[in-house]
Amino acid sequence: MLKGKNVAVCVTGGIAAFKAVSVVSGLVKLGAGVDVIMTAHACEFVTPLTFRSLTKTPVVTDMFAEPEHMDIAHISLAQKADLFVIAPATANVIGKLACGIADDMLTTTVMATRAPVLIVPAMNTNMYDNPIVRENIAKLKRLGYLFMEPAEGPLACGASGRGRMPEPAEIIERIKLEIAREKDLKGLRVLVTAGPTREAIDPVRYISNGSSGKMGYALAAAAALRGAETTLVSGPVALEPPAGVETVSVVSATEMYEAVLSRSADSDIVIMAAAVGDFRPESVSEEKIKKSSCVSELRLAKNPDILAELGRRKGENQVLAGFCMETEDLISRAREKMERKNCDMIAANNLKTPGAGFAVDTNVVTLLFRDGREPVKLSGAKTDIAHEILTKAARLRK
Repeated sequence: MLKGKNVAVCVTGGIAAFKAVSVVSGLVKLGAGVDVIMTAHACEFVTPLTFRSLTKTPVVTDMFAEPEHMDIAHISLAQKADLFVIAPATANVIGKLACGIADDMLTTTVMATRAPVLIVPAMNTNMYDNPIVRENIAKLKRLGYLFMEPAEGPLACGASGRGRMPEPAEIIERIKLEIAREKDLKGLRVLVTAGPTREAIDPVRYISNGSSGKMGYALAAAAALRGAETTLVSGPVALEPPAGVETVSVVSATEMYEAVLSRSADSDIVIMAAAVGDFRPESVSEEKIKKSSCVSELRLAKNPDILAELGRRKGENQVLAGFCMETEDLISRAREKMERKNCDMIAANNLKTPGAGFAVDTNVVTLLFRDGREPVKLSGAKTDIAHEILTKAARLRK
């Protein structure tokens, strides 16, 4: 995913420096070129040899130790990088950057780059909450520097609170968000739904379906990677919210209806990938229904049709895409659904097709278009299919 991208990972002298090893390792596995810059204090926690072994490139630690045959190091690294990541970022380096101090290789190189700079603070809770540190962070944000918020939990000093460096996987996801894809959807607002809905029967039982949410989450993640302002309305799933996405959690179809309709008017592209339940129980028992009650009949009421309502409200320059899962007569039923619900595009998939389905990472879909253009058949990873769907949706809007 990061092949052809260059990341400069700057490591400062905090106990969380050991996490930077996993960040660098993960970036290398994703195909990125990685240069590591370490402060003198960072070398007290992790050795340069560790990073050199992972990146197969020299680790820069001293401004005055560069070989004579090399370019001026801080300038060449500054020009080479697509992104600078300072992780961990101590209060000291944040303060120096905020004041324009360039007295070592790290600060000098950051001052010389035009690449975006992502700062990942990690420090004692009281230090992070210190008004001086907060003002330095606010100043750097105003100047366009990017930040990740520290996590909460036990700290190395024995205290507990905000100040922990985020986990390496979270940092890598943020790096991917910044540089993995061209920001061709920047300026667009994309609304995606995902997952199943649940309709309560009693406090412990419900009606639902087997949707895992993977397709919808892949769509939301792809939209964010490409620069769109992305909102994901999700039913109950066992997935982590995508980086850079506003995630709204709902349970029932009625909750999803309200969450989607309150946001749809401001969206340029709406993609309904959720498997919304068609029915709900007419009444919900306040207490658990006992087996001895011998309930043999469950009366159902229709849920609101979110996609149909979106079709009625669709704006002039808004693209509406739906999904249609069937087990027979796939294309004809999908085309009829697209027309009836006023969709611009629909992704049709058959649950019985090998490689398709709810809980797998792959899918097989046929994209149908209301304007009469030729259908497109897609198969492969849901992440790749998500990008294809977004590309087609963006073209329809143009």
